[in-house]
Amino acid sequence: MLRRILTALLLMLPFAVSAQLLPNAPRLGIDYEVIPTPQPTYGQGKIEVAEVFSYSCIHCAEMQPIINSWKKNLPADVRFEYVPAPFGGVWDNAGRAFLAAQAMNILPRTHDAVFKAVFIERKIKNGSIEDFADIYAGLGIDRAKFLATMNSFAVTGKLAKARQFAQRTGVNSTPTVIINGKYRVMATRDRGQKGMIATIDFLLAKERAAIKKP
Repeated sequence: MLRRILTALLLMLPFAVSAQLLPNAPRLGIDYEVIPTPQPTYGQGKIEVAEVFSYSCIHCAEMQPIINSWKKNLPADVRFEYVPAPFGGVWDNAGRAFLAAQAMNILPRTHDAVFKAVFIERKIKNGSIEDFADIYAGLGIDRAKFLATMNSFAVTGKLAKARQFAQRTGVNSTPTVIINGKYRVMATRDRGQKGMIATIDFLLAKERAAIKKP
């Protein structure tokens, strides 16, 4: 009888452990979704974590310090990408600003500063490209050159690429994070943006394990 009881307890142990882990585990259909057909990644090489964001999105501004902290310990096999959300109007103009800064190699000094200019200093009037050019001018960037870069053929092409990526991966809000073209991660009311980071790490481990399988 004792042997039977011990055997039953051992059989129940995995279920008990699972029950303890389940409340904190990322939830399929809530914290993340599987993209039905895996899509091409935004860039090439390593496991991609792509944040679809906008300078016009307050939640993206709130997410930025969290992303900054997370990126400090970015795994060697992971590549992080910012993808401007091209939803039209101000969103497109904000996307052009990001892509112009990227083309001019000034993102490290401007990225966080633009969020600050938009949501703390309230420097956006109507969301025009001129508004964004004024912000960058205030950061010491040549306004005419920046405006010309925003309107360039190269930036227009990159904006089209970002739009295609967002459409293919089913992005309809920001911030949304796409893991290697296979998973879509969203913030939830109960777990918030820090919960997104936990979900990203969970899916990276899942993707890493899938890649290592023979």
